[in-house]
Amino acid sequence: MDALPEAPALVNVSADSIRQQILAILRRWDMPEDLAAATAEAMVETDLMGVDSHGISMLTMYEGMQRDGLVTLQSRPRIVLDLPALALVDGGANLGHPVAVMAMQLACDKAAAGGIGAVGVRNSHHFGAAGYYARLAAARGLVALITSSARTVLMVPARGTVPLLGSNPIAFAAPMAGGTPFVLDMATSTVAANKVKVYELNGKPLPPGWVVDDAGAPVTAASQAMDIIFRQPGGGMTPLGGPEATGGHKGYGLGMMVQILSATLTGAAFAPLHARTRGAAEPDDIGHFFLALDPRALRPDGGFEEDLAAMASVLRGSPAADPARPVLVPGDPEEAERTRRARDGIPIPAALDRQLREICGRSGADYLLQPT
Repeated sequence: MDALPEAPALVNVSADSIRQQILAILRRWDMPEDLAAATAEAMVETDLMGVDSHGISMLTMYEGMQRDGLVTLQSRPRIVLDLPALALVDGGANLGHPVAVMAMQLACDKAAAGGIGAVGVRNSHHFGAAGYYARLAAARGLVALITSSARTVLMVPARGTVPLLGSNPIAFAAPMAGGTPFVLDMATSTVAANKVKVYELNGKPLPPGWVVDDAGAPVTAASQAMDIIFRQPGGGMTPLGGPEATGGHKGYGLGMMVQILSATLTGAAFAPLHARTRGAAEPDDIGHFFLALDPRALRPDGGFEEDLAAMASVLRGSPAADPARPVLVPGDPEEAERTRRARDGIPIPAALDRQLREICGRSGADYLLQPT
């Protein structure tokens, strides 16, 4: 393949070209077309929402996983237990996006039939942004709760110095009359580790309190923070809330709750114990949990979506400390960013563009990103 010219420092590219780029690379890695399409769609929507840490930039990590045999891109998820309101799905050690879509839709089907549906997933991998799957349920008029364990231990427990939990995300969505849904999508660490990666790609310092070293001191240099998170035995991400004095024990507790729902309940791995016995090419065995609820089962006469819209209206209309920054409800920033990026394109920093070009060169995929 001919050498490709360097891109400018930052360019905006179209969502469709990002989708086609992801698909081109996944095809070269021999992922089946339908599974690749589900993965690409989840990643593109994540980039459109402004969650740059979980979109196309994840290909840099996925390349290493498939190279090292940690992920089986050809395998299909399969249902191993199917009860009226509950199911268990094996992800086949593939990327988590296809099994997450399947599990969320299965939970929704059960909720539509009986008011509630829960689906656990084991033997999965990283699935991107949990909020994407929560929005799938909200689009069907359902309430959703999603949790996931993680492949990398990076969160230091309250009072600790060694990381023992992942960022362990929680997502919750609910449909709202006359507008976009309520969507809460959050890590139980102060931020997701991949946001530190985005800061490193853009050459920006971290806000104090995101990452601490093995003595508990804050680290603001993004490259140093990445080294601590992914290569050093001590230090790491803080729990949501930071130090115990400002509520870090609550984030720590939430992270444990997510681990229990996602992995202990489904039979997936707890990463610190899994690391002691796993082979060099053994899958991560990440677990996910998907819960769907039908508001109409509890309120057959309706009104849930209207009441939620009324509540959101009160909150949005409340006095703002800074008039230039009005009060929002969860989901508003992502929807506004999606509108902007669908119009103007998705920003790709030069460091990420260079990495993507190198992945294309190694995989034999065409480089397809097009400036808007």
